Amino acid sequence: MNSGARCPRSFSAATRHAAQWARAPEDPAPLPGDLLLQAVEGMHRPMFVLDEQWCLRYVNPAGARVLDRTVADLVGRDIWAEFPEAVGGPFEHLYREVRATGGNGTTEAWFGPLRKWFRADAFLTGAGLVVTYDDVTDQRRVADERAAAVDAREQAAAAASAAAREAEQAGRHLMLLGDINLAMTSTYDIDEAVQRFARRVTPLLADLCLVSVVDPDGTRRDVGRAHRDPEMLEALHRYADARVASNLAQAPVPTALRSGEPVIIPELTPAHVRAMVSDEASRTALAALEVSAVAVFPLVARGETFGAVTLANGVGRGAHTAEELRTAEIASRRAALALDNARLAAAQQQVAERLQLSLLSPPVQPDSLELAVRYRPATRGIAIGGDWYDAFLQPDGDTVLVIGDVMGHDIEAAAAMGQVKTLVRGIGYDRLEAPAELLRRVDHAVVGLDVPAMATALVARVELGVDAAGRPARRLRWATAGHPDPLLLLEDGTVLDLRAPIGPPVGIGWLGPRTDEISPLPDGSTLLLFTDGLFERRTMLLDEGRDLLRDLVAGSAGLPLDALCNRLLAAMLGPDVEDDVALLGVRMHPLDVERPAGAGPTVLPAALPQA
Repeated sequence: MNSGARCPRSFSAATRHAAQWARAPEDPAPLPGDLLLQAVEGMHRPMFVLDEQWCLRYVNPAGARVLDRTVADLVGRDIWAEFPEAVGGPFEHLYREVRATGGNGTTEAWFGPLRKWFRADAFLTGAGLVVTYDDVTDQRRVADERAAAVDAREQAAAAASAAAREAEQAGRHLMLLGDINLAMTSTYDIDEAVQRFARRVTPLLADLCLVSVVDPDGTRRDVGRAHRDPEMLEALHRYADARVASNLAQAPVPTALRSGEPVIIPELTPAHVRAMVSDEASRTALAALEVSAVAVFPLVARGETFGAVTLANGVGRGAHTAEELRTAEIASRRAALALDNARLAAAQQQVAERLQLSLLSPPVQPDSLELAVRYRPATRGIAIGGDWYDAFLQPDGDTVLVIGDVMGHDIEAAAAMGQVKTLVRGIGYDRLEAPAELLRRVDHAVVGLDVPAMATALVARVELGVDAAGRPARRLRWATAGHPDPLLLLEDGTVLDLRAPIGPPVGIGWLGPRTDEISPLPDGSTLLLFTDGLFERRTMLLDEGRDLLRDLVAGSAGLPLDALCNRLLAAMLGPDVEDDVALLGVRMHPLDVERPAGAGPTVLPAALPQA
């Protein structure tokens, strides 16, 4: 038991004062002191009374038990001496404040020596400072456990929400990568591909995007441009137009192009800007974009760096997150592969087109005949195929016209087409025979020389003669080997189907007859030879496609020949051509006048005199 100093008042005196205090003033008849004392001592709620010297004048048994002491140990003792740990704490503060103000108060605090939580209510009476208190340790534990459970639930909910946001963000990034692959691999146009990339990464990965490409001659161009705010596009274009010329060697894009490594600037400072941009006008253009962070990723494929992606954020967004940078790096690698494939495909297409043009000889341009040719490859795969046209002069001066289609849409078909075309050209020049006989000889040559080809073809010869009145006139003699019939557009807009008996394709060794057909060619008329790709569609019958072509030709009367050919291709062919298309147009200018200036110059073989 604590041996602190006792206070001067006796226990019985304290109980009497307590009895006097406990009596309610409004009671009509006060209870005897011993009965009031019994009532107070029988209270279940702990209580003690402090005198003016802070001595315990009274403690009820419940109060002593809660304090792990006895009544005898406490009564008459100085409370601060018995419980020095309370000095300076919330309990002392409560007692002194109540005594000073004469009011009442409550506090709840942890009492270390007893390892308990107490709730104390204090008020001042004539008998002293009365303190009732409770051990609320269990209640506090339950409340703390409940609060901890609530906190745990809130933390779990917050964690789940954060995980959901991260999963959603990761999903959006994965979808972005797939979208980039699809968008960029669906075009061979480099500029269109990088523009698609810029539009897709903005605003998911950055507020703005600029994509630089380095052309084969070493020229750098800022092609792809996108900003999350459409109203900022003009400012973006101003800076992008000036950036290539104004970038210093240590700027992010030149650095990334040299090193092949990303350049990350989490916080763009004025010092960075001075090191990046050489002139004040470009700095002003950059300032209008309010860029706060920059990340540049090189476009590298097969060991070659041929461009860079610049991602920048505005002031409100701040630095790029680690996840954004990871996704941007992956996206840049995929974009680089897609662009490299597009470059290779474009180069391959250019080679194919040159090869195709080398196989398609330019037509002759006799004095009074104007010829126009068009070739359009199928858009799928390599831009080369088996369709061809040809026009040449025979030694007797007649013009031979040829249109044909070797089966296939690849390099093998083009090679076979070159052989068949050469056979037609050689035999046709050497043998001054009718078209049907020419086709018969070509068919036997293809089979006999084991040329791996089967082709439809139409051979026509523009012959000079006289009409019934003895005036100079032209006529067309032609034969077909499974090829679509030609159309003849008269000057008044009438369209004629020039039909001839259809023979089998060349390359099968046909032993049966082949037949020519003859038709007049009036002055001002236009002859059109074409392959079936011009009118054949999966969505319509052959006759419907040919009727559509015929109506279009009829509505084109009066157009110059080049304009007529262009119109036919534009109107009949969509963006996705399903088959190769060859077109040969011949305009019959009057025989008795000079060649019109609009028809272009006369083009004849070198062995013949030029007009």
